[in-house]
Amino acid sequence: MNYAIIGCGRISPNHLMAAKENNLNIVALCDLIPANMAEKITMCGLSADIKQYTDYKQMLEEEKLDLVAIATESGKHAAIALDCIEKGVNVIIEKPIALSLEDADAIIAAAEKKGVKVCACHQNRFNKSIQKIREALEQGRFGRLFHGTAHILWHRGRDYYEQAHWRGTWEQDGGALMNQCIHNIDLLRWMMGDEVTEVVAYTDRLNHDYIEAEDFGIALVKFKNGAYGIIEGTTNVYPANLEETLYIFGEKGTVKAGGKSVNIIEEWIFADQMDDPEVIKAQFHENPPNIYGFGHKPLYADMIAAIENNRQPYVDAQAGRRAVELVLAIYKSACTGERVVLPLDKCSTLDFKGRFS
Repeated sequence: MNYAIIGCGRISPNHLMAAKENNLNIVALCDLIPANMAEKITMCGLSADIKQYTDYKQMLEEEKLDLVAIATESGKHAAIALDCIEKGVNVIIEKPIALSLEDADAIIAAAEKKGVKVCACHQNRFNKSIQKIREALEQGRFGRLFHGTAHILWHRGRDYYEQAHWRGTWEQDGGALMNQCIHNIDLLRWMMGDEVTEVVAYTDRLNHDYIEAEDFGIALVKFKNGAYGIIEGTTNVYPANLEETLYIFGEKGTVKAGGKSVNIIEEWIFADQMDDPEVIKAQFHENPPNIYGFGHKPLYADMIAAIENNRQPYVDAQAGRRAVELVLAIYKSACTGERVVLPLDKCSTLDFKGRFS
């Protein structure tokens, strides 16, 4: 299966190593800066013969590709994805899948028309800890869900934003919730029944006056099944990343996933006593080298199987859209000072340009 990546920045080594470990034929890399490609070829131990492009449209014309990963700045995800889909190429799109619901819907419609697969890169769904919690949920062990909480308590300093001019902009990125927090926001929505009815939120820019978007957000989410969600996200924690945690509270169960990237089960209590909590905590404990975790390899394996077996990937474009919708609903509530009713049909990060000016 021929593979290429568009965008060779900070996250690209995780994609390239996942492609390599899943025996994809890596035929091309694309980036506007040639040095980025050369660096990743060396870093990932790839063949020096791999084609390098600075124009992804030229790459799509010249290479016969089965799967492309899109890892550019967020604001370019949708346009590049649509061009790949038009060529009949399956895509893995880094989070967020798009910065507007209109673009997300265009991706979904185009993929359906062309018969290609689209995977949203929410790799934390494949964490061993998260898969175990999901299994308990699907088995009904929680009983009625009461509420869940997602906390993302991280640090990003000026040096991070100065590495790339697009970071923290409404046009190409959004703020802490859309960039850093969207993985855990996705997990909370997925675990709590997916269907959101209302959102009330506050966002602010407390510590990064050199970016356009927020560095802090809190939200209360009401789900259709009657459960509630609480979201707390920030990049203001001093002096480094503290934790990312997910709690699920149900009638008959309480679970906490923690660590730097929800890779550790820290609490596991169920009324049915089907398993030993200490054994579960020992078995489902991973210590990844960074916040990206170990999820890219299984996400790629699933996407390859989806293409080969003509099924939807585990994390499809609709899942990507739902995560974006919830973040945009938070932005809208914080901006208007009112509760926002879902579903949303239209909304974009650009709607909030100038919010903190």
